[in-house]
Amino acid sequence: MQHWPVGIAILLALLFTGVPIAFAMTAVGLVGVASIIGMTPALSLVATVFFDYGRDYSLSVLPLFLIMGYFVVQSGIAEELYNAAYAWLRHRRGGLATATVLACGAFSSVCGSSMATAATMARISLPSMRRFGYPDHLAMATIAAGGTLGILIPPSVILVFYGIMTQQDIGKLFLAGIIPGIVGVIGYIIAVRISLFFYKGTLPTEPKLPLMERVKALKGSAGAILLFAFVMGGIYLGIFTPTESAGMGAGGAFLLTILLGKFSIKGLFEVLYETMKTSAMMFFILFGALTFTNYVNMSGMTQDIQTFIGIFGESRISLILIILVIYLLLGCVLESLSMIMLTVPVFYPIAEAHGINLIWFGIFIVMVTEVSLITPPVGMNAFVLKAVVQDVSLRTIFKGLAPFVLMDILRIGLLILLPGMALLLT
Repeated sequence: MQHWPVGIAILLALLFTGVPIAFAMTAVGLVGVASIIGMTPALSLVATVFFDYGRDYSLSVLPLFLIMGYFVVQSGIAEELYNAAYAWLRHRRGGLATATVLACGAFSSVCGSSMATAATMARISLPSMRRFGYPDHLAMATIAAGGTLGILIPPSVILVFYGIMTQQDIGKLFLAGIIPGIVGVIGYIIAVRISLFFYKGTLPTEPKLPLMERVKALKGSAGAILLFAFVMGGIYLGIFTPTESAGMGAGGAFLLTILLGKFSIKGLFEVLYETMKTSAMMFFILFGALTFTNYVNMSGMTQDIQTFIGIFGESRISLILIILVIYLLLGCVLESLSMIMLTVPVFYPIAEAHGINLIWFGIFIVMVTEVSLITPPVGMNAFVLKAVVQDVSLRTIFKGLAPFVLMDILRIGLLILLPGMALLLT
């Protein structure tokens, strides 16, 4: 009898008791491998994972994109993006909410973090929406949902993790995320319109600005657009690798901060400190996941799960739907990064065995994970907003998120029906 169910049960128990996922996965992976091949070889295997990956050049992409994101936050680009979007939409009912979605999508393209996007936009757009009488459930839901775009629209830290774990080209993953990300922005704008349809209250608007003034408002967003085009254009045209693009993006964000007059020595040290702290945390999580992957491979877990899935049919659609249901259930109790690290080692070999393109599968996994960021009881973006805006209840936030979750489900269905949505640019 396979003993991997015991290992999974112990891992989940550790997570629910508050043990950090990095240490929980490392411990279970080490003990699990030791039970199969002995403690000495298991310790040697763990040491190899930490040492080899710790000096892997390709991993430098992670801190470089993080430092790029922190400089972008410091530069104040988010506020400029929001102001530009609002200049074009201020005369429409719900224009502030729509502008927030657009600003979140644009900011995500140069930030790469969902929680950072949500927290930043909460400070920028929420005061305006409250001043104009937007109900809290709509205002908070718009920010929480818009923030989820940060893990899909490149550069995305989650896609970097997925690429490393599955040995897939990170540049192709970034390109694959662009169209689904744009579709996500459109879907969230539709969700705003649905919310407005059911909200019968009055939302004041402002006079429509002349065309030239609206065009001038775009000036503030030029830096973000150029930075995104520079990073992604370089990858798409083959000018530099994803790792090199991360370095260029970090340098570009640093220069942008200086040009916008937001640079300070204190701010520089804050950016470097946050980058080092976050990088160390993420490296430990990644190494823990890779240690756990070794246990998954040796324990026969993948083969057993593949056999179980075979009961429901051998088709790719059956496999995708089963994985979708599993992720939706896991999203009720785990946050997004934990879900990715726990499940990718198990599911990607099965997907590969069924002939599923792993670039497409990565986008699918991230899109499903996006849903977990805004669904109860563990919707991390909702909790981030609750921490920033303490006078609004989680129930109010989750209430407003229903149409956004619906749009996410529809977008996932569209990705399944039209795989080219993710693969067209790759």
